Amino acid sequence: MPDPFTAPMTTIPTDIASAQTLPQLFSRRAALTPDAPAYRLFDSATQAWSDLSWAQTAERVAPWTQALAALQLPPGARVAILLPNGLHAVCADQSTLAAGCVPVPLHAIDNPGSIAYILQDCEASVLIVGQAAQWEQIRAVGTPFPSLRAVVVTDECPDLQPHAASTDSPALGSLVQWLGGAGQPLTAPPPAPPGADDLAAIVYTSGTTGKPKGVMLTHRNVVSDVQAVLERIAPTQDDVFLSFLPLSHTFERTGGYYLPVAAGCCVAFARSVALLADDLKTIRPTVLVSVPRIYERVHAKLLETLSPTPWKMQLYEAAQSKGWQRFCRAQGLPLHEETQGGWMHLLPWPVLQALVAKPLLAQFGGRVRVAVSGGAPLSPTIAKCFLGLGLPLVQGYGMTETSPVVCVNTVHDNDPASVGRALPGVEVRIGENRELQVRGPIVMKGYWKRPEDTAKTLDAEGWLGTGDQADIVDGRIYIRGRIKEIIVTSTGEKIPPGDLELALQSDPLLEQTLVVGENRPFIACVAVLKRDEWLRLAEGLGLDAQDPDSLNRPAVHRAILARIETSTASFPRYAVPRTVYCTLEPWTTENGFMTPTLKLKRNNLMAHFAQAIEVMYQKPGGR
Repeated sequence: MPDPFTAPMTTIPTDIASAQTLPQLFSRRAALTPDAPAYRLFDSATQAWSDLSWAQTAERVAPWTQALAALQLPPGARVAILLPNGLHAVCADQSTLAAGCVPVPLHAIDNPGSIAYILQDCEASVLIVGQAAQWEQIRAVGTPFPSLRAVVVTDECPDLQPHAASTDSPALGSLVQWLGGAGQPLTAPPPAPPGADDLAAIVYTSGTTGKPKGVMLTHRNVVSDVQAVLERIAPTQDDVFLSFLPLSHTFERTGGYYLPVAAGCCVAFARSVALLADDLKTIRPTVLVSVPRIYERVHAKLLETLSPTPWKMQLYEAAQSKGWQRFCRAQGLPLHEETQGGWMHLLPWPVLQALVAKPLLAQFGGRVRVAVSGGAPLSPTIAKCFLGLGLPLVQGYGMTETSPVVCVNTVHDNDPASVGRALPGVEVRIGENRELQVRGPIVMKGYWKRPEDTAKTLDAEGWLGTGDQADIVDGRIYIRGRIKEIIVTSTGEKIPPGDLELALQSDPLLEQTLVVGENRPFIACVAVLKRDEWLRLAEGLGLDAQDPDSLNRPAVHRAILARIETSTASFPRYAVPRTVYCTLEPWTTENGFMTPTLKLKRNNLMAHFAQAIEVMYQKPGGR
């Protein structure tokens, strides 16, 4: 039977293949398969899942579009969307696009200071937010929003006090009021549809100044990327996606949202990350779009379960080892003979598959046909585990500035050490300092209101510098490391450590700081405390400042983390350290922790504090 994920582009309906804008993509999908399931939603009232067809989804989007049209916003006006994944997020995005406006997706769990900065920087005209309390927290930051005309609250809030716009405050109202009360029709003229070169989103990503930069993506950028991914990895109308990565991430927007629209797949919105394990078993997705962190969690839980029982661990090792050998032979990859699991390695594969592989795959629902990992590097250990046990896991590479997918492996052309081959229509090359450079219709228009930053990243010939060093061997791309020191967490967030460390050191208690988190689930911090400030803090907490053990007592950590929250108020929440390790020994050129120009020798520090760093990440919840 042919593999559905290597289907040629000719299988895609002409209407979809010829779409030039995202509204065209959505409207043509609704017309092609109006009765097919589009979204699967959980109703907390009935505690049941239900499907919404493409026609029904289009009907839900229409009044949102009319409401935006009634505001008579100028073409290209920015609409900020601060919502969790779900139908409201889809309606907000699709209506904004259809109205010729520009969505500005915001992290649903970001801190108010960061969101306030983005609202002001993008000059948002409308904010669509889930809860009234979120808006109150943003407003309390004190940032002026002269362009903001309306704030719409989607959650039911009986205590919400709606009010009209004033000179110093936008209009505030509920979603029901905004959509016209009890179904009242809105008579505003339909807005002009966007063109291929109009903006389809401004997505904010961390910048070198510590303030996020707005990446301008056009409809041509995003649609080109979707269509190229369709040619490389083509899901079918029978496929089911489970959406759990934030829609504020370009990876999820393109791979888990717009791609299913183009292919006509059904997307189920996970209830929460905490309930993800249950949702995987209930929804039984056929396609997964995820960051490495999800696979890391399953792997860690697996080892935690097996470790107390030596014979079960041996059985797992035997299955992984034999399965990995089978995978390498099937892919034509170099095979390094290894036999793990002791005598259990002699068991035939069908037995190992039944005892180990199938129970593991059942954790993902048991019918995944392709699992895409992106947003951060996938560790060889994780790749070997899941590929060896039969999960069709493929790694890709991209960045917000490339809409985002540049390259990806496929199920039948899969070298997990690489990030695959460039998508159709995408050019790649190796530039100075072994930097991977990208050119093609997927490359951003530039950074919002930052022409100098744009010029540094995008040259006159259209080549984008990724900041990553790479090799290209037989068409496959191998990422070797980053030119700039940017931490990429296992959830795919990117944080410039220098800017964060400077912010931390604005607190008089923290003399020197090292933030860590590469391929980790969150940011942590090693801090050198100023002795006089430490004496005051210890006295206030009733601790003996001369006792070295006092430095890392829970009460000290709580006090320092509270101060860190203050000094990093302008940073995204994912950039704020969640745990800390304290020392009083300063880092100097003499002890090998500083360069002559007084820059941190990060590798030396990471090695010196390796044990302390491991302990920080073993704490439940990062505390």
